[in-house]
Amino acid sequence: MTTFRNPPSHKHLTGYMRVRSRRENWLAVVLLRISRRDLSFCLTALLIFCLGSLLYQLNGGAPKILLDVGYYLGRFSGGHGSLAPRALPFPSQVVYNRVGKCGSRTIVLLLRILADRHQFTLISSDIHNKTRLTKREQENLIRNISTTPQPFLYTRHVHFLNFSRFRMNEPVHINIIRDPINRFLSNYFFRRFGDWRGEENHIVRTPGMKDEERYLDINTCILESYPECSNPRLFYIIPYFCGQHPQCREPGLWALEMAKQNVLDHYLLVGVLEELEDVLLLLERLLPHFFSDVLNIYKSPEYRKSGNMTGTVHKQTPNLEALQVLYQRMEYEYKFYNFVKAQFHLTKRKIGLRTGPQPSRYYSSVLQRKDLQEELEEEETEESLDSTEQT
Repeated sequence: MTTFRNPPSHKHLTGYMRVRSRRENWLAVVLLRISRRDLSFCLTALLIFCLGSLLYQLNGGAPKILLDVGYYLGRFSGGHGSLAPRALPFPSQVVYNRVGKCGSRTIVLLLRILADRHQFTLISSDIHNKTRLTKREQENLIRNISTTPQPFLYTRHVHFLNFSRFRMNEPVHINIIRDPINRFLSNYFFRRFGDWRGEENHIVRTPGMKDEERYLDINTCILESYPECSNPRLFYIIPYFCGQHPQCREPGLWALEMAKQNVLDHYLLVGVLEELEDVLLLLERLLPHFFSDVLNIYKSPEYRKSGNMTGTVHKQTPNLEALQVLYQRMEYEYKFYNFVKAQFHLTKRKIGLRTGPQPSRYYSSVLQRKDLQEELEEEETEESLDSTEQT
């Protein structure tokens, strides 16, 4: 059976329409008032949000103004008056275990300027002759580094430190190396005659060195296998990347492979000194909070005036026979150097840099040239002529 309901009376329908009309009028008035009052505010907020998002993506992080706004909003949130921590750049911990005579003085001078400009903590250790540490010393040093106020950059002449071994957060590692023979010669003459700075000359650095050792001919040192010019003294760069294991100090394949693996696993960048400007460009792109504008500083006349004082004085080039002997003794050092150089060039290609090496001598390539003997003979002739003219 179908049931039919009586249609609503005209009186009830009229009341329903009046109520509905009142509700619609009220809603329209509310929406109108809201739009007039807050439309400009909403559009402004949306514009700021869009611009902030755009700057965030372009710069690889939030712009300073948004960080400051977030900081002050967080400061008064919760009603407790506690300060919210400021956002740190990523990465905020960098370790540069600089290799001796590989441009480290140049980089440290730049870092002092950059630390003041970009407001990060720079710790440059004055310990130069203790690169190998006991387990307790490693643990203490790693804990001291890790408690430094962030963002920080720590630098010291020390062999690679494995933070994960002591369950500490892993920092970003960076470094620079150099053609091994070039590094050796720079160190050999620096120990004897220092650099162009007056405050740290050879007398201050090696006061106990006898004259027969100080003025020892470099060819004699190499060809007669003096300890300073033979292994294990020549096995120098690899231990800085191999680490603190005792076997890292023994010239051989194990230390070489461990150093290579650590470069791949732990280092953001290992550059070569012969291409220093490209190294600075990559550091500026990979670590902008620390190295932004570093290349402009490096090229500035003010920096050049102080940076040129760190060059080693009285450097001499060994003869061809001595160079060949050095090259053979540094077999593993050159294998590692060529590996690092290949990785560095790969990183340059990924970033889009296509510049070539800066003017400097690569002994590994020079030794393979047929005209090396003629070049060295020309240099010796020029030096003889210069000394004759001075006389």
